[in-house]
Amino acid sequence: MSANSKPEVLVVGSGAAGLTAALSASEEGARVLLLERSDHVGGTTAVSGGALWIPMNPHMRELGVSDSRDEALGYCMRLTLGRVDPSLLEHFVDTGHQLVAQLEQTTPLRFTPWSIPDYRQEVPGAKLAGRSIEPDLYDRTRLGDWSDRIRPSAHLPIPLKLEESTVTYAKAPETLPRDLIGQRMKAGVCAVGNALVGMLLEACLERGVEVVTSSRARSLELRDGRIVGIRVEGPHAEERFSARAVILASGGFEWSPELVGAFLPGALTHPQSPPFNEGDGLRMAMEVGASLGNMSEAWWYPTGVVPGEVYEGHPLSRPIALERSAPHCIVVNRRGERFVNEAANYNDMAKALLDFDATTFGYRNLPCWSVFDSRFRARSRVLNLDSNRPDPDWLLRGENLAQLAERAGIDPVGLVGTVERFNALVGAGRDTDYGRGESAYDCATGDVRLEEPNLGPLSEPPFYALPIHLGAVGTKGGPRTDEHARVLDVRKRPIPGLYAAGNAAAGIAGPAYFGGGTSIGCAVVMGHSAGRHAASLT
Repeated sequence: MSANSKPEVLVVGSGAAGLTAALSASEEGARVLLLERSDHVGGTTAVSGGALWIPMNPHMRELGVSDSRDEALGYCMRLTLGRVDPSLLEHFVDTGHQLVAQLEQTTPLRFTPWSIPDYRQEVPGAKLAGRSIEPDLYDRTRLGDWSDRIRPSAHLPIPLKLEESTVTYAKAPETLPRDLIGQRMKAGVCAVGNALVGMLLEACLERGVEVVTSSRARSLELRDGRIVGIRVEGPHAEERFSARAVILASGGFEWSPELVGAFLPGALTHPQSPPFNEGDGLRMAMEVGASLGNMSEAWWYPTGVVPGEVYEGHPLSRPIALERSAPHCIVVNRRGERFVNEAANYNDMAKALLDFDATTFGYRNLPCWSVFDSRFRARSRVLNLDSNRPDPDWLLRGENLAQLAERAGIDPVGLVGTVERFNALVGAGRDTDYGRGESAYDCATGDVRLEEPNLGPLSEPPFYALPIHLGAVGTKGGPRTDEHARVLDVRKRPIPGLYAAGNAAAGIAGPAYFGGGTSIGCAVVMGHSAGRHAASLT
């Protein structure tokens, strides 16, 4: 290793939490070593939309939206259902907007507003836009030898900002500037999660943070009641590193069947994150007596699969979006019943898949399907399938609803009755069963090309059924922390020298998803807190 071979702060994981922690510790004068298990930097952040949900952020004024501490805190408190320490929510609300301003003043990070509504518009304090911000476009060639080391995204490979892909061009896809996209790709410009990771990585490298990939942290070294180092499996041998502080930011445990089975309320079968999130940080924290929290929660997401698609040697899981929220489609269980507002935010909608049926001793809504008609098929993309491509073998099809139901394994009588009722509700102009289309969020995530973006009858054959699986972009459970991101033991005492942030810690959003970018917003704020406090020990 280099002259930085004796770090004062050691960070495990290179997603938003880890990079921000490393950046903040280095800005406070600490020597920092960042370890990444895989051969690419960025973790789950790199394959995400890269947005941050930050109340009172300085970019809200660009959209003419005002915000206040009371509104933001009240909104967060209501959605966390009393399951999060209020001091953590206060810290998040009070710190986040200041951190955004600081990062833009002192680093290459630049943000722009994403005009998406908060996810729960019926809750007092929600905003119609502004709290979600996204990274600006980024020229990855600025990273030099690191330019090709950012983890590629299978879901969002095109250099378009979220505002462009979900608002500007979503309303008029024919105006999509393909030449401009080609120019961006040729010039090495990236967007969304890759852009956020690139900016954070550049800032870390500029401040002397040493980044080492292909190095998996295995165990913490505890001496006289405090953390003094870590054992790491490198590409060629096992190494031990001493440090005054260790920050765990290695992601969740969604790819560990053992941990998923031990803690989550149902079978998380289709993670959408990189397959390196096996709970390394969680296991290390448990070994030294950390108290655990939020272990039954995940950033849930309804998921679809195209047979044969792989990512890092595992089947690729794709998010289900328009396939449940646009007109001319519904989601049903094996009984053929609707059971949820299909257009609700993905985290809350997916929770409905875990409804337990005491009669059958199983999950009432697993399996389930998106069912749609030929008008949906002609207008909308289905997973990776463009509307103008022929029907593939993996997409179930029937010339009528009964035939489709038999092929999918859905109760035909139930499905026909459900579609008849849904069509009647659409004809009356309102979904009185589940309120689909009544929220500003529903409308923003439906087919925004239409005057009615969420509701439309299923009446034009042929009909289709797409299986929906229980997925997640990460888990939310881990060691409990205080507002400095210090890991707490089972008696709520800080374990000296140990910190955790991001999905490697007990999520400070609890069961909630406040709005687009909540996971990364929380990760960045708590990563910053961890880095600053860890540096104070040196």
